[in-house]
Amino acid sequence: MRKFCFALDLVPDEKLIAEYKKYHESVWPEIIESIKTAGIVDLEIYCSGNRLFMIMQVDDSFSFEKKAIMDAQNSIVQKWEKLMWHYQQALPWAKAGEKWILMDKIFDLN
Repeated sequence: MRKFCFALDLVPDEKLIAEYKKYHESVWPEIIESIKTAGIVDLEIYCSGNRLFMIMQVDDSFSFEKKAIMDAQNSIVQKWEKLMWHYQQALPWAKAGEKWILMDKIFDLN
């Protein structure tokens, strides 16, 4: 299995951060299904202040290109992403329209 880590910021507003966390207590079932269908086996999101960190484990069927096509064709995923963008803000070094930024692994204990 492959693992990818991503970073993203939330709008630095305590009320909005609380709302964002509340949404993630019961993610829409269609979103969960789209994640699993794409070949994502495990996905975790951590929060510190307004910084998010996501760890994603994928199987051999996963590709970023396939996931992007699937998401673009899924109106529920598009609705979720539009809603989440209300709470999220791009990292300062993100390209236009880019949300979650893939992080480079710089250390491995093993």
